[in-house]
This record gives sequence, C-alpha cells and structure tokens, in this order.
Amino acid sequence: MDEIQKNLLEAVAGLHEIPVGAYNIRSNGELAGRSTTDNIDIVTKTDKQGIDIYVKDGTRNESMHIPVLLSQSGLEEMVYNDFHIGSNCDVTIVAGCGIHNSGDGTSRHDGIHSFFVGENSKVKYVEKHYGQGDGNGENIMNPTTVVELGRDSYMEMDTVQIKGVDSTKRKTTAKLDDGAKLIIKEKIMTHGKQTAETNFEVDMNGENCSTDVISRSVARDDSHQIFYSKINGNNKCAGHTECDAIIMDGASVSAIPEITAKHIDASLIHEAAIGKIAGEQLIKLMTLGLTESEAEEQIISGFLK
Repeated sequence: MDEIQKNLLEAVAGLHEIPVGAYNIRSNGELAGRSTTDNIDIVTKTDKQGIDIYVKDGTRNESMHIPVLLSQSGLEEMVYNDFHIGSNCDVTIVAGCGIHNSGDGTSRHDGIHSFFVGENSKVKYVEKHYGQGDGNGENIMNPTTVVELGRDSYMEMDTVQIKGVDSTKRKTTAKLDDGAKLIIKEKIMTHGKQTAETNFEVDMNGENCSTDVISRSVARDDSHQIFYSKINGNNKCAGHTECDAIIMDGASVSAIPEITAKHIDASLIHEAAIGKIAGEQLIKLMTLGLTESEAEEQIISGFLK
C-alpha cells in the first residue's frame, strides 16, 4: 500500500498495520489482502463482486476487519458482502470505506452488507465512511445493511460519517425474532453542499424483541440531511427511535420518524429534535478562554462523541 491508502486504512478501520485475525482488504476494486482463522472463513463470491464470511457456531472473542479503499479517481463499484454468523457467537466486525479523490471524476462505492445472525449470538458492527481529496471530483458512498436476527440474538451497529462524503444514501432494514435486540447508533456531519439521506426500517416480528435507533447529526454550511426511521411492532415488543440534529449556517435538516403498532403489547416511542447550538453553551466555553469557533468545535465534538 502507498501512503494514501495507509492513511485511509487508519481513518476507516483504525489500523496502522495489517491486523491480527481474520481480514479482507479491498483496494481500488481488487483484493489487497486476506486472512482467515479456524473459526472465520472468507470466500470470494463467484457470481458478483463481494465476499461471504462464515463464522462457526460458538466462536467467541474474535474480530474481523473488512475495509474498502479507493484512491483511484473515477472508480465506481458495487460490492455484496454476506455475513453468516453461527449460534452462540460473540464477534466484532470492523468495516468502512475510505475514498481519496484527487481528480475530476466521480469516485463511488456502493455496498450491500447482509447479516444472518444465529440464535443467542452477539455481534458488534463498526462502520466508518471517510472521504478526502484535492481534486474537483465527487466522493459518493451508498451503504445498504440488511439484518436478520435469530432468537435471543443481539447486534449493535455503530456507524460514522464525519468528513468528505459529497453524497450518501444510507439504508438499513432489519427483522427481529423472539427475544432479539438491535441497537443502532448513527453519527453524521455534512458541510459545503453535501447531502445525506438515512432510511431505517425495523420489523419487530418476534415476541419480546426490542430495538433502539439513535441518530445524531450536524449539518453545516449549505448541506442538507434527511432522516427517515420506521419501526413496525408486529408482536409484543419495545421500540425507540430518536433523531437529534444541530443545524448551522444555511443548512437544512428533515427528520421523519414513523412508528406502527400491530400488536396490543407493542410499546413504541419516537423522538426528534433539531436546533442550533445554544447561546449559553457558547458563552460558557468562551468564558474559559475559547474563541467562538473553538467553542463550536468543542460542542460539536462532544455531541458526536
């Protein structure tokens, strides 16, 4: 890897070197490195671009890294990654995409990640999107995540996009079985004329399943964000969706939560709040010696932490 690719790898996966354990690194549309373990196998798809990841029953305290790097301007790709998680597992998956575009072409990565999680398994999924470049081209990322949680399984998704992505459409759909729990934490910051659209839909089909969908975002300059969240309570279940956004400059933000109960014991809550940085917060930090700009950055950093 060259220095640009190494910097992207650090930004999206927190890696300074090749990781220990299972990994699959994709760079400029090609396989750049792969490693499997006794419990985690990674297989290249034969019918389309992407991989199948198989985690054996009972696999615990293992992790895998599957970052995607694009440093070639004008490259556009569509990748399909399927995760087959066995029963009684406890694994961490670190994904993400980093784009460096120094030309005038459009660099684009669209990825569909599908998770099939077995009974009584726990999955932590971390996904970071990051863009940079000194050219006039656009960086576009459109991630789709499909989740099917088995009985008494648990999945936590931590997704972050805070810099350099000109346009993104993020879609997540999930189906929950009995006792399953899904936690989604999304953090987004847009600036310039960037656009970001997020769409969540969770079907709570199983008895005593639950979900918590939380989005925090900051819209700066003339950027635009729109947040859709739909939770369907089809059984005795508990669901909560929340969108909190800070709006600045000439930006715009729309939050559209929707909850539908189709069972008498479905308990559903939605919340949405959009507003500017409170003046008293700025004043308090400025009395400690920060400039207004520095105070804003401190507040934003804490909000997105």
